[in-house]
This record gives sequence, structure tokens and C-alpha cells, in this order.
Amino acid sequence: MRKDILTQDAQAALTPSSVLEQLKTGNARYTTNNLTQADHNELRMASVSGQAPKAIVLSCIDSRVVVEDVFDQKLGDIFVARVAGNFANTDIIASMEYACKVAGSKLIVVLGHEGCGAVKAACDGVQLGNITSLLANIQPAVDVVKSQVSEPHNSQNTDFVNASILKNVSHTIAQIRSMSPILAELESAGDIAIMGGVYQLASGEVHWI
Repeated sequence: MRKDILTQDAQAALTPSSVLEQLKTGNARYTTNNLTQADHNELRMASVSGQAPKAIVLSCIDSRVVVEDVFDQKLGDIFVARVAGNFANTDIIASMEYACKVAGSKLIVVLGHEGCGAVKAACDGVQLGNITSLLANIQPAVDVVKSQVSEPHNSQNTDFVNASILKNVSHTIAQIRSMSPILAELESAGDIAIMGGVYQLASGEVHWI
């Protein structure tokens, strides 16, 4: 049973590739219903004095994508940032800069998911309150896919939606690199890695890209 919290010394010994491998093996445990058992009381008490998460994951708000479970990570293991459509803006990127430059995380993961409602809404050009401005962050990826996938260019076209979900992840990664010299420098030095994946609702698998 897991009782130990991730310490700064343990975090410092990790590499971006070793953290990625831990998330991959954790996802394999998740898909086989073999999650690590943990003493949450012990973990909670051990975390009071500080934290040293090994990664930050940017995910959609979708309730079916429980990030810590998807990667079989426990209290104190990962930062999680969530916004509908898993796009990057200044606040999200600032959170990533804190996670990596200040708190020592080794990996950034942009996690899209199958059947994303925000991406579908962008595909349909939905306009509704503040949702309109949110979808504007996803629209560039959708617009690129329009030239690559046959019509109809709306949420009824599964190929179009799936391609837009994938492109949105890669577009977000490009945004992170272009908007944050801090993160780009850390990546260039090999101190962090930036990865993308798409979560599959039925199987629970993360398809890495």
C-alpha cells in the first residue's frame, strides 16, 4: 500500500523520460483495473510540509477524465490544470512555469480526450455567452483541419471531430512553447519534456502523440 509522498530528493532524481514511463505504466494499470492502493491519511499528513509533483497535466474539465486515476497517480504526485478544451492561455502557462521552474516538475502533458464537447462545439461554431470566447482558443486547430478532412465540417462528422481533437493538442503544445520562453528553455536543456495524448473514453487508454 502506498504511504510515501513524493519528496524533493525523489523528484530531483527523476528525468522527463522516467516520469513519462511512470505515467504510461500507471495508465496500463488503470486500463486493467489494477490501481495502486494507498493510505490517503498517511499521504495527506506527509504532504502538509510541502509538495514536489513530478508532472503537470493540462486536461479538459470533462468529468469522465479523472486525471489522477487515468495515470494511477496519488496525492502529491502531479499538478493538474483543467479547462474545457484543454487549451493554453496566459494563466495556464503561468501555472506550468510555476510547476516546472519553481516546483521542479519534469513533464508537461496536454491531455485531450475522445468525444470532447468543447471541440465539438468549436466544430459547430457555437456562440453562447462566455463560451464563445472560450471556443475561440480551440478554433485555430479546427480551422486547420477543415483543409485536411472532407465535409461536413461539424460535430456529426466523427473523422472531423477526431482530427480536430488531435490538432488541438498539438496546437496547444506549440502555444506553450511559443508563449513561454521559460518552458522552451527548460525543454531545450532537457530538464523537462512536453508531451501530448488523447484519452479514449471506453478503453481508458491514452494514445500518445
